[in-house]
Amino acid sequence: MPRTLLLGGSGGYALPAGTLGDPIAAPRRIRTPYGMSNPVHRYDKDGFAYFFLSRHGERGYETTAPYVNYRANIYAAKSLGVTRIIAWSGPGAISPKFRPGDLVLPDDLIDFTKNRPSTFYEGKGIGFIRQFPVFCESIRAALKGAWGKRGKAQRLLDGGVYACTEGPRLETPAEIRFYGRAGGDLVGMTLCPEAFLARELEICYAPVLYVTNYAEGVKALAYEKGALFEGMLPAAQAGAVENAKNAIPALAIGAARSLEDAGRECPCAVSMERYRRRGTIGEDFRTWVSRPHGKERG
Repeated sequence: MPRTLLLGGSGGYALPAGTLGDPIAAPRRIRTPYGMSNPVHRYDKDGFAYFFLSRHGERGYETTAPYVNYRANIYAAKSLGVTRIIAWSGPGAISPKFRPGDLVLPDDLIDFTKNRPSTFYEGKGIGFIRQFPVFCESIRAALKGAWGKRGKAQRLLDGGVYACTEGPRLETPAEIRFYGRAGGDLVGMTLCPEAFLARELEICYAPVLYVTNYAEGVKALAYEKGALFEGMLPAAQAGAVENAKNAIPALAIGAARSLEDAGRECPCAVSMERYRRRGTIGEDFRTWVSRPHGKERG
């Protein structure tokens, strides 16, 4: 079975034909204690098998970031034997060193979300685990290596701090100034709690970002009625953004292929070891988690 999940973000439902490879099984939703996961697909790309899940929907942007069932999706990945997740997200640029159409491998994260279930361990005495490195360095290194073998139609920047907001609304100019002063380089809505949940289940996780727009107030951009981002993405840069998004699957698959036979010596692979050693948890992750409070989401 595949060990890698490519977790598609904005635009994951609208990739050019053939980008993901050949489907090798019908997609299926996985029942979890937290409700049903998004459909999980199995693909083969030039002899490499992997899973794919579109975070926001199958036919379009059907579920906004605060309403994605992150726990169900990560639990489903673990139940399928996934050990590595390469995700993508489309944030806006706060720092002037980033521009729409850039690809970015972030290395840090600030969580400004407010209302999302953020742990598998509600009411339990476990989950007090370190968040450094924030993203799996083995995957990040593989992504950089895979990029080095490709053409340079887009820029790929190594490093950056992703500030994650609640959404679904976009941010105010004052909020963007605050996030920038707090150290944020980019602002998006999807990496939290996804990255933290993967760490709780000892799954290696790292994202590739494609910068989709300028954050509010970064540039003096007029309001455009009915346009994507309502004017925060200049029309001249829209093509670069689409090209960057379409480049992510090949980059992610190349990185995952290079790690296929590699061991996992990273901290993410043993994040719960302290609890395992003292006998609080066993080998079956299903016994670690809490049942959700309230109604499960489908």
